[in-house]
This record gives sequence, C-alpha cells and structure tokens, in this order.
Amino acid sequence: MQIKPILSALRRHKAGTFLIAMQIALTLAIVCNALFIIHQRVAHLSEPTGIDEANIFIVKNEWVGAPDSARVDAMMRADLQTLRQVPGVQDATPSNSYPLRGSGWDDGVKLKPDQLQDSSGSTIYFADEHFIDTLGLKLIAGRNFRADEIGHMDMRYKLAPPVVIITRALADKLFPGGQAVGKTIYLIGGPATVVGVVDLLQAQSVERWASDFAYRSVIIPERLTLSLGSFYIVRARPGQLDAAMRAAGKALFAQNPRRVIADDDGLLSFSEVRSRAYESDRGMAILMGVISIVLLAVTAAGIVGLTSFWVGQRRRQIGVRRALGATRQDILHYFMTENLLISCAGVLVGTVLAIAMNLWMVTRFEMHRLSLSYLVTGVVILLLLGQGAVLAPALRASRVPPVEATRSV
Repeated sequence: MQIKPILSALRRHKAGTFLIAMQIALTLAIVCNALFIIHQRVAHLSEPTGIDEANIFIVKNEWVGAPDSARVDAMMRADLQTLRQVPGVQDATPSNSYPLRGSGWDDGVKLKPDQLQDSSGSTIYFADEHFIDTLGLKLIAGRNFRADEIGHMDMRYKLAPPVVIITRALADKLFPGGQAVGKTIYLIGGPATVVGVVDLLQAQSVERWASDFAYRSVIIPERLTLSLGSFYIVRARPGQLDAAMRAAGKALFAQNPRRVIADDDGLLSFSEVRSRAYESDRGMAILMGVISIVLLAVTAAGIVGLTSFWVGQRRRQIGVRRALGATRQDILHYFMTENLLISCAGVLVGTVLAIAMNLWMVTRFEMHRLSLSYLVTGVVILLLLGQGAVLAPALRASRVPPVEATRSV
C-alpha cells in the first residue's frame, strides 16, 4: 500500500492527528515510568529479612513508672525467662528494634580510630546470646555471644562493646576478599572485635536513605535498658504462632502487671510487621497500576472515537474506492496503516518524554534511571493497543458498499 495518499489525508486532519499522537506520547511516557515504579515497589516488597518470619512475633513492652537501668535489666531478664517457658515458644530475645520496624539505631563503622569518614553505615541491633537462634539467623563464620559477654546499657552509656557480630554484607564491605572474624572495627564509642558473621539480617528501615546499608548490621551484646520499655522478639514453634502470641501477653502480665502492652501494636506477628512496613509501597504500586490502566483505556477510546469519526466522514470516499476496485482488505489495511503511522509518531515523541520524565524524577526523588526494557515494553504495548483499538472502526469501513459513491447526501 502506498503511504503518500495516507499522509495526504492526515494533513487534512491535522488537529485530530496531533491530538491522538500527543495522547499516545503522554500515555507512553507515563506508563513506562509507572511500570518502572511498580516493578521497583514490587521488588522492594519481596526483599528478604534473613529471619524466620513465619514463626516470629514482636512484643512491645512499656513499663509503668520510671525504673532505673539496673531495675529495668532485672525485669527484662525475668520477662525473658517467662517468655521462654510459655507453651509453644521456642526462644525469646530482647532488642532495641527489629527488621522492617521503620526506626532504630544506625551508626557509622570505621576501620581506624582516626578515620574521618565512615567506612560504612550500619544498623545497630542490641542482643543477648539468644538473638541468633530466636531470629533464625545463619551463623556462617566465628561464634555466637557467650552469656558472660552480655551486658546492659542505657542511652547515657557510650557504644563500646568489646565484641560484636556483623552481617556478611558488612564484612564484605569492610574486608573484601578477607576474613572478618578476629578483625577490629571502630564504633562511635571505641574498638570492638568481630567474633562472628551471620549470613543475612535486614535493616530496621526500608526507606531509600537506608538502602546503601540495608543488609549491613552490627549486633551488640547488650540489653538496652530504657525506662520507657523495650521490644521482645519471640520465636514460636512451627504451627503454634497464634497460640504462643495469646499466651505470651497473659504470662507477662502474670509475671509483672506493672506494664503496658498496647492493643494495636503491642503484639504483632511478623506478617503484620511486613504488611505495615510496605504499606506505602503496596499503595503506590496499586495507584500506578490503576493510572496506567485508565490511561491506556482513555487512549484506546480516543483512537476508536477519532477513527469512527473519520470513517463516517469518508464513507463516500470509501465507496468510490470500492467502486474503483478496492477490496475490503484494502480498506482495512488503509485504516490500520494510517493509525500505525500516527502511533509511531506518538511513540517517538513519547520515548523522549519518558526519558525526560525519568531524569526529572531521578533528580527530584532519587529514583533509578529508567531501563531500556521498559521503554521497549511501553512502545510495544502502545502500538498493539493502537492497532487493536482501530480494528473495529476499520472493519466497519471495509464493509462500506460501493453504492455509497453514488449518494449525494
């Protein structure tokens, strides 16, 4: 089929052609970036924590009154002993925070005491000798803490533990290609010897600012004794999570009623923790999906409407072509080709807009650069959508009889 007559016809319908091409361009730019955001958010949702999520629940315990550090430590040890005796509980440990909580203690790690810049950022977890077993972490080098190494501290003390356990990601960052166990690292309070390395432990925050050290954690052999309260991480035996959660709260109140465990977040299974942590990511992915579907539907409707209008305007012209020997297939191909040309112009402009939109988001929101695969996917979707949308009006045009050429109205 010759393209020149089609281009000539489009020049006589400049406004409609321009509007549809721009609609396709804007849809492509938005859909490409929306698909990219959706993929990033969905990938974020599935990031592993490194812990036994299916069997873990969190107890947020708040003390009544303001007991001193030593008293808090004694009460915490009594609580932990109680929790470990609850039917269905495998182990329990205290900590200042836990993966996906959203906030906690972060600190820089150095390799030399006089270093000006940190070698890496890291998440700080306070723990006892039960921490690794309770969370289900995999110790890949060195050893666990001993009971005699566990101390207690409040916020007034400096962070200077004699020994620490770190994650593999932090070990690889600090000692690439080398052995981390036995090496010395420097925290804000002073030197600490690495005695063990665990495979995987995610940070408390899932925000972008923490992404650089998302799996670089330092485990400190201290119970953080705050007068306000603390977190207990409890691991239930397989299949006994719900029963263990119900029994844990009752056992703690029976042991010491001078506490508060809130109804809304005092007892949380880790599935609830994950759901809350990624609520915004999940919402953003759904929103971007809805926007993409609506834009694609509006674009398809626009193509159908404009092509139907053009078919109505050209019925006599189509009849003349049919009378001169054009087949139904020729008429169908004409409108399909016409729409393909408009779509190609739209996706060319849309590709430029998509890249420009992504660069703007990179500078404003620290997003990653748009991958070429998303552009290719968006172009294919828009071209197929355009051809699919024009098919029905084109089929109606192909059924226009030659007798239309003889009608004067």
